[in-house]
Amino acid sequence: MARPDKAAAVAEITELFRGSNAAVLTEYRGLSVKQVKTLRRSLGENAQYAVVKNTLTKIAANEAGISSLDDLFAGPTAVAFVTGDPVESAKALRDFAKENPALIIKGGVLDGKALTADEIKKLADLESREVLLSKLAGAFKGKQSQAAALFQALPSKLVRTVEALRVKVEEGGAGTPAPAAEDEAAE
Repeated sequence: MARPDKAAAVAEITELFRGSNAAVLTEYRGLSVKQVKTLRRSLGENAQYAVVKNTLTKIAANEAGISSLDDLFAGPTAVAFVTGDPVESAKALRDFAKENPALIIKGGVLDGKALTADEIKKLADLESREVLLSKLAGAFKGKQSQAAALFQALPSKLVRTVEALRVKVEEGGAGTPAPAAEDEAAE
């Protein structure tokens, strides 16, 4: 029978897995307590960084429906449970790992899909959600402006064509048919 404290720890970690958009597993061997606190602060409010026991976390991940991480639970493991923008958290982890080579990103999961360490680094290279949304909005605005200019150009072109035709008829321009009344009078 499982001890109540271990069952409670598994339940807590399971809820963290279920409540997060992403989870990034790291090896923190060689980091001081001060460095881990700095890492937690750099992750901000979007993520919770927890040092975990491998066996309990493996059980919790499986209970949460994540079995793709089983191979990563070896050595000292800490998990960043991301509830906000996963790109920001991946950037914070990548930047911290550059400054502190003792932090090793093992892999993770994003919306139920397993990610390798390289994929997490690629995720960190993306622009933030807000920047991508603003670029998308700018593209939509540009397309709307193009459409508005096109719709505005059609009536204006029609008006210019009709005006040119009117001027040509008034001047008795070549190639215009003579009025029917003049033709009948001449006969």
